[in-house]
Amino acid sequence: MNTVAFRLLSCSLTASLALLITPALTHAEETPRSDKHYVAVLGTALEHRSIGVTNDRAWGQVGTLVIGGHLTDLIHAEVRLGAGISDAEVPRGDLSLAVDYYASWYMGLKYAITDYANLYGQAGFTHVSGEASLANPDATENRQFRSLEGDYPDSSFSISWLAGLDFEVVDDLFLVFEGGRLFEDTETGANTFQFSSGIRYEF
Repeated sequence: MNTVAFRLLSCSLTASLALLITPALTHAEETPRSDKHYVAVLGTALEHRSIGVTNDRAWGQVGTLVIGGHLTDLIHAEVRLGAGISDAEVPRGDLSLAVDYYASWYMGLKYAITDYANLYGQAGFTHVSGEASLANPDATENRQFRSLEGDYPDSSFSISWLAGLDFEVVDDLFLVFEGGRLFEDTETGANTFQFSSGIRYEF
C-alpha cells in the first residue's frame, strides 16, 4: 500500500512539474519573425548616373533611418527616411547635386540562407527633394548641365528597388549590406543608385 501511494505521489509530482515547466519553455522559445518589428540606421552612398549629355557620374552620401515590420515569416514592409550628408560633385564640370531628404516605402521578401544570415529583395516608391547648383554656367564644360540647375530631381516620385544581405551578430542585432536603385528622374534621365551598410535591431 505504501509503495502504491509513493508511486501515485511521484506520478502526481512529475505531472505537476511538467505542467509548470511547459509554459516556461514555450515562453523561452524564439519569437516568430512574423511578430517582430525593426529599426535600422544606415550609411548610404548615392551614385548619380547618366548626368548630362556626357552621362557623367557623381557620388554623394546620406544617412538613412528604417522603420518596418514583418507581415509574415517571408514578407515585410517598411518606410525609410534619409537626409543628406555630403553633396555629389560632377567631375567634368562645376555641377553639385544635393539631396536634402528622401522618403521611401517598400514591400519585400526575405529568405533565410543560414541560421544567422538572410537574403532579401524589396520594391516600392521614393520621393526625393534636392537641388542642383551650377557654378560658372557660361563655361563650355558646364553648358550641358544648365537644364539641371534648380530643383533636383525634376520628377517628384519614382519606383525604387534594392537587394540585400544581413548577418545576425548577437540576438536580434544584424549587420546589413544592400544596394539598388533609389530614383530615376523621368525629366532628365538621371538615375540615382543606393549602396548602404549599417545595423538593424528587431524587437
